[in-house]
Amino acid sequence: MTEWNKHTAEARTWFESLRDRICAEFEAIEREAGSDASFAYKQWDRETEDGTDGGGGTQGLMKGKVFEKVGVNVSTVSGAFSEKFADQVNGASAEHPEFTATGISLVAHMRNPHVPNVHMNTRFLTTQAAWFGGGADLNPALPYDEDTQGFHARLRAACSAHNPTYYDRFKKWADDYFYIPHRGVHRGMGGIFYDHLECDDDPSFDRNLAFTKDVGEAFLDIYPKLVRGRMEQEWSDAEKLQQLEWRGRYAEFNLVYDRGTLFGLKTGGNIDAILMSLPPEAVWS
Repeated sequence: MTEWNKHTAEARTWFESLRDRICAEFEAIEREAGSDASFAYKQWDRETEDGTDGGGGTQGLMKGKVFEKVGVNVSTVSGAFSEKFADQVNGASAEHPEFTATGISLVAHMRNPHVPNVHMNTRFLTTQAAWFGGGADLNPALPYDEDTQGFHARLRAACSAHNPTYYDRFKKWADDYFYIPHRGVHRGMGGIFYDHLECDDDPSFDRNLAFTKDVGEAFLDIYPKLVRGRMEQEWSDAEKLQQLEWRGRYAEFNLVYDRGTLFGLKTGGNIDAILMSLPPEAVWS
């Protein structure tokens, strides 16, 4: 096992452990709401053109009383990018298209329009370079200032523990990235987004993994609190319609602009897992 394969395995172990804790917490919320919903897990293997082992992952999906649809996926894949796509990826090229990627990806669409939807993803990739990326962002159909402030405050604390510049930099990155140009609106209330936290050696890998872990811990700390705070709130037909129309905007972003969707499709990932971010129901007026 090469040095970077060792690091990929270490990052994978963390992502899978975070998945287990998040899913357990979401199932606990369903129990509190009187639901017996639980995650169903589906294993998938990545098929490569030359028939070699390309890795795979696990798609976790739950549909319940509180979480209308929530997906929590983990994957670890390897192989070679296509010649056209290789030049678009950090550290890759047509001459050196090899890559490994491991990560966790989560999207929650909530039944109650007052409960904010959320996205979280963290990942570790290697090409001729190696780096961490990811983040978390809040996507409420009916925004509440206190929810937005609480979410950002928790992410700010996680960032500040590692670098005083991280929060402002990564918040702006999220604001710029999670934007729908053809609509002229942001996808939600933002959060943080980071990429290319380069790992040149063991100390930089350890440092960036520690930050990525704290992003996961921050998400697991704050988001269930936001869900529990609003999951029993009553809603009107007009508020539900507003949620469904907002979901249409969310779907537009993920299908047209989302880099993770493109990466999954370009690397032969599992289609159901890649598109689990799409809402269970949406409308376009």
